[in-house]
Amino acid sequence: MSLVITRRRSAAAVLSAALLVSLAACGSDSKKDSGSKSTGATVTKADLTVLAASSLTDVFKTAGAAYEKEHPGVKVKFSFAGSQELAAQVKQGAPADALVTADTKTMDGLTSDTGTPTVIAKNRLVIAVGKGNPEKVASLKDLADTKLKVVLAAPEVPVGKYSKKVLDAQKITVKPVSQEPNVRAVLSKVELGEADAGLVYKTDASTATDKVDAITIPDAQNAVASYPAATLKTSKHADAAAAFVKWLSTPEAQKILQDAGFQQP
Repeated sequence: MSLVITRRRSAAAVLSAALLVSLAACGSDSKKDSGSKSTGATVTKADLTVLAASSLTDVFKTAGAAYEKEHPGVKVKFSFAGSQELAAQVKQGAPADALVTADTKTMDGLTSDTGTPTVIAKNRLVIAVGKGNPEKVASLKDLADTKLKVVLAAPEVPVGKYSKKVLDAQKITVKPVSQEPNVRAVLSKVELGEADAGLVYKTDASTATDKVDAITIPDAQNAVASYPAATLKTSKHADAAAAFVKWLSTPEAQKILQDAGFQQP
C-alpha cells in the first residue's frame, strides 16, 4: 500500500512540474510582440514618440500606420518641426524615443543624446512656384530678379542651409521677402500666393501639386539632403525605439519613402 501511494505521489509531482513549465512558456510568449517580422526583434508594447523633420510629415503618417499594423502592440506618435527645433527639444530633455532630422550636421551635434544614427533616405531641392508658373521661373538664376517675391527657409534650418549652398555655388544673390522656420512654411507661402517662388524639397512640392509647380534644379547645381534616424538615450522604450529605427531601413519602409519621392539612402 505504501509503495502504491509513493508511486502516485511521484507521478503527480512529475505532472505538476510539466504543467508549470508549460505555463511559464506561455507566459513568456504572451509578453512578446508578435508583429516584429521585418526587424526580427522582440518588442514589448509601447507608445513611441518620434521627433521628425517637417519634410517627413506626409510620408511618416503613412509609414507610422504601416508600422502599427505590422506591430500591433506599438503606437507611434510623431512630432514634426524644423530639425533645429527638434535638436533644441532634445537638448531640453523633451520626452521622446527617436529622432529623424533632415541633415547629418544637426544629428551629429547630438551624439551625447542619441544612439548611432542611420541614414534612411535622401532628398533634393526644387523651385516651388505658383500653379502654372505665372512668373515664368525657369532656373535658379531667375530667383535673383528683385521683382520676384522669393521666400527661403532660415539659414539655421537644413533646407535653408542647402538653399544657401546651391545659390552660393552658382554665385546667385537672392533677397528673400521672408525666411521661414521650416520647409513646410516656405511651401505654404507659395501655395497661398504670398510668394512667387521658394526653394523646397522635391517631396514637399509633390504634396501640393494642385497649388504649386516644381521647377527641376539640375543635379550639378543641386544639393543632396540626407535624413539620419536615431534612438534617444532618454527613451523609456529603448527596445521598441530601436526596432522602429531599424524598420525604417527595411524594404517595406523604403518602398513607402521612395513612393513619396525620397531617394535611396
